[in-house]
Amino acid sequence: MGKCDGRCTLLVICSLQLVAALQRQVFDFLGYQWAPILANFLHIMAVILGMFGTVQFRFRYLIFYAVWLVLWVGWNAFIICFYLEVGNLSQERDFLMTFNTSLHRSWWMEHGPGCLVTPVRDSLIAPDGHHVITVSSCLLDYQYIEVLSSAVQILLALFGFVYACYVSKVFQDDEDSFDFIGGFDSYGYQPPQKSSHLQLQPLYT
Repeated sequence: MGKCDGRCTLLVICSLQLVAALQRQVFDFLGYQWAPILANFLHIMAVILGMFGTVQFRFRYLIFYAVWLVLWVGWNAFIICFYLEVGNLSQERDFLMTFNTSLHRSWWMEHGPGCLVTPVRDSLIAPDGHHVITVSSCLLDYQYIEVLSSAVQILLALFGFVYACYVSKVFQDDEDSFDFIGGFDSYGYQPPQKSSHLQLQPLYT
C-alpha cells in the first residue's frame, strides 16, 4: 500500500511540474528567452522520463530524474539571483538569457498585472528596429513574478526529489527481496522423487 501511495504522489508531483514547466515555456517563448527555453525543454523531458519510470517500475529513470532535479534547483536559484541582481549579476547583460541574439527580456516586463506601457517617441537611444517604452503602475514588478515562478519550481523539485528517492528505494527493495532461484524454498517445495520403472513382484517357492 505504501508503494502505491508513493507512486501516486510522485505522479501527481510530476504532473504539476509538467504543467508549471509548460506554462513557463510559453511565456519564455513570448519573451525570446532562449536560455530558459532550453532549460525548460530539458526539464520537460526529464519529468516525462520520471513519470515513465514511476509507471513502469524503472529504477534508473527515477535516479536520472532525481539527479536532474538537483540541477534544476540550481538553475532556478540562479534565475532568482539574476532577477534580484545578487552579487555581480545584472539584468543589463542580455546575453545571459537570450544568448545575445535579441534585446527582448521577460514577457512580464510589459504585460504584468496593471502595467501601463507608454512608448517614447523619437528616442535617440533606441537601436534600429526597436523602440523605447516606459512601464509604470505595475501591481507586481516582473522581477518578482519571475522569482515567484522559480520559487514554485524549486518547491516542486524538492518534493519530487524526496518522493523519487523513496519510490526508487521501494523498487530496489522489491527487486532484492525476489530470489528466483531459491524463491520456492520457503514453501517447502521438494522435487519429485525418482521412481523406478521396475516393479518387484513377490516370489513364492
